[in-house]
Amino acid sequence: MHEHFFTCPYCWEEISFLVDLSVPHQVYVEDCEVCCNPIEAEVRCQEQTVVFFEAHSLEQ
Repeated sequence: MHEHFFTCPYCWEEISFLVDLSVPHQVYVEDCEVCCNPIEAEVRCQEQTVVFFEAHSLEQ
């Protein structure tokens, strides 16, 4: 597992998600650890490295 830091699309705080580097492409939803809003993350990994990371708010 790799800790990837980014800015929350809701509260603009720096937070982190744990990324499983053994999975080449993943899309999942996790709550912000600061404001608790749901964030959809898309991650692409290659050779044990995050090569793409994008986080989106889930507007309700």
